[in-house]
Amino acid sequence: MTALGPTPAAARSYLYVPADQPDKLARAAARGADACILDLEDAVAPTSKAAARSTLGAFLTDPAAGPQWWVRLNADTPAADIAAVAGPHLTGVVVPKADVESVTEVHRLLGDAERQHHLPAGHLAVFALLETAEGVLRAEAVAAAPRVVRLGLGEADLAAELCLQPGPDKMELWPLRSRVVLACAVARIAPPVGPTETALRDPERLEATSRLLLRQGYRSRTAIHPAQVPVVNRVFSPTAEEVAAARDIVDRLTAAERDGSAVAVSADGRMIDAAVARSAREVLGRAVTGG
Repeated sequence: MTALGPTPAAARSYLYVPADQPDKLARAAARGADACILDLEDAVAPTSKAAARSTLGAFLTDPAAGPQWWVRLNADTPAADIAAVAGPHLTGVVVPKADVESVTEVHRLLGDAERQHHLPAGHLAVFALLETAEGVLRAEAVAAAPRVVRLGLGEADLAAELCLQPGPDKMELWPLRSRVVLACAVARIAPPVGPTETALRDPERLEATSRLLLRQGYRSRTAIHPAQVPVVNRVFSPTAEEVAAARDIVDRLTAAERDGSAVAVSADGRMIDAAVARSAREVLGRAVTGG
């Protein structure tokens, strides 16, 4: 594990919220997302960055209970951003265009902030957003860096840098998605957070692309509008039928092991071994955490 402190709980949905809009900040906790990413980067105009830091710092002194509170930093001003928002209510920071050098620098800055605010070492975590060829190529090293507990993929920036022209299913990006899944597994951190769906008025597409991400090894997704949150939460939550089937698999193998066997047979005649039970326990774990 790369976390220095307690790892943030699993989350299904990460809702982006502009950091310079007090009305949206005030409503964010009621939107149903497991986590909110208070955005100092793309959502804020260059001339409004200083005001946004002030607004966000004031908000984070006493935010509403409920979701995890993350802040997306600016790649060129991480020190100023962290100084403005660090405190006991902050879960961690999202590092855009993340690479080994940037997450290492953010690790140092967060350590300074923890000492300044008398927080336990490792209280503030890092969510590394891979948006460059360099970041994806060294995804394993980024995932293994101190404080990194989440990886995400910024597909629009990557497609532009790599001169890709993704089709509707974004198949051209699937190999990159798999690389990030592998990096998380090797580092033994949570599965990665999926990219946003930009079709805001198409819930069917949102559901379909979210289910694709689920099959590809993702267990959560970012949202750019509150209306996307219920769909994302539903897709990344196991159904009652999936939970019951997973519980049956685990119970059958447990009973078989008590009888001295390493395998069992499911209700529909399929073999159950340790690998099958491991997948079933992952489903049960998501049911418990809500993600």
